Amino acid sequence: MTTYIALLRAVNVGGTGKLPMADLRALCEKAGFTDVRTYIASGNVVFTSKLTATKALVTLEAVLSKRLDRAAQVLIRTADELEAVIAANPFPEAEPNQLIVVFLSREESDSALDGWKIPGRERLKLVGRELFVHYADGMGESKLKVPFADQGTGRNLNTVRALLAMARAEAP
Repeated sequence: MTTYIALLRAVNVGGTGKLPMADLRALCEKAGFTDVRTYIASGNVVFTSKLTATKALVTLEAVLSKRLDRAAQVLIRTADELEAVIAANPFPEAEPNQLIVVFLSREESDSALDGWKIPGRERLKLVGRELFVHYADGMGESKLKVPFADQGTGRNLNTVRALLAMARAEAP
């Protein structure tokens, strides 16, 4: 059994993709996942499965697409992968609520950010399948157009750490 962290894109954000977390847990259990736990109402779920990451992703996207009546996008990481993301943080001095990790479905080249317009003091760094964005002045006033935002989903560092702690905890 592997513990997975699933990050749902565009769920319960800005009035789109309404999905109560109790419903998400039920959908995951019905899909055969075990030890299902959710974290805050923005589409974070931790579960265990015998499936590979790819098969778990396809299964979860299928049940969510049916429930939401539209295509659903899910990104999955293992606990070890999430731990590596935290360790790779290129901005360790940043306040955790000012650092967003954008999880991507594939790795982008280092040159993908070349020439990207940074409107303020934001800093960006691609590391593997994640884009780290430090909002030095906070997200609320930023005019930054986040690269690859349509390909992934972002979580602040506090949430990433909480999800790792959930994944590392023994199942209930």
